[in-house]
Amino acid sequence: MNIVARHLFLAIAVALSLAVAPTGANAMTIDRPGPAPVASVTPSDGAVVGIAHPVTVRFSAAVTDRARAEKSLSVTAGDPLPGSYSWRGDRELTWTPSGYLPANTTFTVNFGDRRTQFDTNVGVIADANMSTHTFTVSMGGLVVRTMPASMGKPGYETPTGTYPVLEKFRNLIFDSRTIGIPLDSPEGYLIDGEWAERLTWGGVFVHSAPWSVGQQGNSNVSHGCINLAPGDASWYYENVGVGDPVNIHW
Repeated sequence: MNIVARHLFLAIAVALSLAVAPTGANAMTIDRPGPAPVASVTPSDGAVVGIAHPVTVRFSAAVTDRARAEKSLSVTAGDPLPGSYSWRGDRELTWTPSGYLPANTTFTVNFGDRRTQFDTNVGVIADANMSTHTFTVSMGGLVVRTMPASMGKPGYETPTGTYPVLEKFRNLIFDSRTIGIPLDSPEGYLIDGEWAERLTWGGVFVHSAPWSVGQQGNSNVSHGCINLAPGDASWYYENVGVGDPVNIHW
């Protein structure tokens, strides 16, 4: 073998030795980076929430491996619970249960070495019927109150589906500009509201509406929210929990 051929052979051998990982005790392994650090988990540790409450993990840095993050999250009540995953941006992972969570139950959330626990309440379920213009509340499976209501009028229909209560407000300003209606429009409004529960981030609420009491129970006149009389709205505010479901249908 001449000198050129020998050098070429040695170069190829060295390249192959670097490309093929050795086995055994001296093997070198390269680990993928772990999930991004967790900034918060909701429900918070020790919280009592409604039976449709999702579990949300917020990260302090962008998550590049979403599949791995989803596999790292588990929600259990003795056994793992079925659910679905969704993302809001690259720093917020939400797990939504399949159906309602069991009432009066303790749940454990694990994400890596992060562990929290929360409890569900008795189960406060509201049924908003846009055909009968009623808002019916059950607790623990028993109907406890049926209230006249008014939902979204034509062109501003209340969305159908099941929505967990996201937030509660004793007082809140309703501004039509937040749903794309200018104040100088015939449909514009700026109202001091009370006894409000947010159902969607797009602006659907259950709330007190003294201005529509005459239509509650017989017609739909709102801009998409569920209108209740002040006394009914305050009662619902005092009894509903964040995470309790509202089922809206015709």
